[in-house]
Amino acid sequence: MTSDALPLDPANPFARASDLPYGLPDFRELREEHFLPAIRAGMAEQRAEVEAVATDPAEPTVENTLEALERSGKLLSRAASAFYVQAGADSTPGLQAIEEEVAPLLAEHSDAIWLDARLHARVEALAAALEAEGAQLAPDTAWLLHRTRTRFARAGVGLGPQEQERLRAINAELTTLDATFGRRLLAATNAAAVLVTDEAELDGLPEDARAAAAQAATARGHEGAWLIELQLPTQQSVLSLLRDRGLRERIMTASLGRGAAGDENDTRSTLLGMVRLRAERARLLGFEHHAAYVAADATAGSAQAVEDMLSQLAPAAVANARAEAADLENALQADHPGSSLEPWDWAYYAGRVRQERRALDEAELRPYLELERVLADGVFLAANRLYGLTFAERHDLVGYHPDVRVFEVFDADGSGLGLFLGDWWTRPAKRGGAWMNSLVEQSTLLRDAPVVVNNLNVPKPPPGEPTLLTWDEVITLFHEFGHALHGLLSDVRYPSQSGTNVPRDFVEYPSQVNEMWAWDPEVLRSFAVHHETGEPMPEEWVRTLLAGRQDGEGFATTEYLAAALLDQAWHRLTPQEVPADPADVVEFEARALRAAGVDLRTVPPRYRTTYFNHIFCSGYSAGYYAYIWSEVLDADTVEWFTENGGLDRANGDTFRARLLARGGSVDPLQSFADLRGRGPRMEPLLTRRGLLGAVAR
Repeated sequence: MTSDALPLDPANPFARASDLPYGLPDFRELREEHFLPAIRAGMAEQRAEVEAVATDPAEPTVENTLEALERSGKLLSRAASAFYVQAGADSTPGLQAIEEEVAPLLAEHSDAIWLDARLHARVEALAAALEAEGAQLAPDTAWLLHRTRTRFARAGVGLGPQEQERLRAINAELTTLDATFGRRLLAATNAAAVLVTDEAELDGLPEDARAAAAQAATARGHEGAWLIELQLPTQQSVLSLLRDRGLRERIMTASLGRGAAGDENDTRSTLLGMVRLRAERARLLGFEHHAAYVAADATAGSAQAVEDMLSQLAPAAVANARAEAADLENALQADHPGSSLEPWDWAYYAGRVRQERRALDEAELRPYLELERVLADGVFLAANRLYGLTFAERHDLVGYHPDVRVFEVFDADGSGLGLFLGDWWTRPAKRGGAWMNSLVEQSTLLRDAPVVVNNLNVPKPPPGEPTLLTWDEVITLFHEFGHALHGLLSDVRYPSQSGTNVPRDFVEYPSQVNEMWAWDPEVLRSFAVHHETGEPMPEEWVRTLLAGRQDGEGFATTEYLAAALLDQAWHRLTPQEVPADPADVVEFEARALRAAGVDLRTVPPRYRTTYFNHIFCSGYSAGYYAYIWSEVLDADTVEWFTENGGLDRANGDTFRARLLARGGSVDPLQSFADLRGRGPRMEPLLTRRGLLGAVAR
């Protein structure tokens, strides 16, 4: 498959390890044409390295088998990590073409390793020899052996030749469809941006947000107009601010229609193909459906456990959402007598009701939530108080786009820990949402320090103007930095166990814990400062913000659960049950939501099927439940921090040592138990979301 790859040109920046600090890729030198040859050469190099392991005449040992596999593929890792970071955040037609070409090659490459019977036999022989000797491996090495054996089994190494041939074809096709879905969704989201030509329609939108919309319109050739660019979820943050009901409807309609019938970037055929292939693969591997295949390798353990949790939460969440809707309907009637509450009304009237009850207008908060201040005196401050970390911007280092900022991270003793790259602003070339990537994964075996990236999609203000955030964007900033900390504070030997290399339903746990510091009164008072006057946010506003934390939890929980249950519905199908006609996607979605009891007309799912990026393009297929599963651990851990004094260095060091530093080097639930002294309890989550009494009934 890669035997025809040419030796890599020494002039290619990937031909050697980067000599920049911490191995940061040299983005000054990198060009599109460097990626494909480097990825091809990297695959060929790793195949040769793996071949040497598989054919080694010596008896298998940890060093010549497990560690040799861990050491393999360094060129491929350098090239692929830089490529996918750039392709996700600063895509071009050229990068998209490369992605569609290399996706099936990478799938084939992975199958060539994990379906290699010789290599599998060697690992099994090692396991048998160690067991016979009664050898006591270090915990991380024992876990590596366990995970390696599991990975072989889940890859299908035990299947017959015909089944393996079909499995390879499925994997290759899935990677191609994944890339196609991502490309179409990005195009659909860009095309669905709402153009406004009458400024009167923008009533309620703050001046800085108008300026950002005007700049976005000008960038697309609409001088004198305003462009409302869409965010990835169904709900759009501007809907809470805009008074014009007609414009709100246009924005919501555009959001809901992405990738659907009539859209030139229709994603329905692509996603149906993915669902069908995933279902077929699960059956080949001996699982009832894809959801069962995913859950079996996660902390959930089974698809039934996932279903039980989601179905337990849904009725109470919907009841709370209906109660919230009644209050919003009353507020709507004051403006539009005789009208019914619609999805595009919810955010706006929720803000109105909150303002009336708590005398707090979200638009008034934004001048106190300036990005630089939130980052330095919020996100970084909390990391300093907890872990002793300090941050210094490196203007001499560059990222993959001019907007990317690079910070060197120092540990409490002043030693360099790694690099943190921040990419905050939206642009047409960036996929929606917010996420974390690793450019270099920490490993003492390879002597690599971490280089991590955070991406957000905040509208970019005109030059010289501040970036003012909504409260939700503040929470997202803290959340994504929680992922970054998981990577930065990793202290493991093996690269496959570094940082966020944990089960999908555990990976969101540390990031959700980090959200708590946005709500911490000390941290909040530090960053919530007016960007012009320097005055702190009024104390009564701070108290009101903290007191209103549960406001809207019925809506938030219901829209999330609707998406999680929709994900499960798609991925519990057999191949024969998957709709053949793209026209059936909408009806399947409607039936699934009705069956789950979450079909509220005014609360559409956080993601509808046609733009559900998490499950069709970001590795969360049958795993979107992970956010609330992880939140069980998160809420329990927040209680632990609170019981032990909160924002305290001793607490941070304990959380770091027992959880963050371990990455995926041990059973993740054991890490939680080591921290908490017991297994997780659901009650803290139910209390947080206002569901405790309702679920108990």
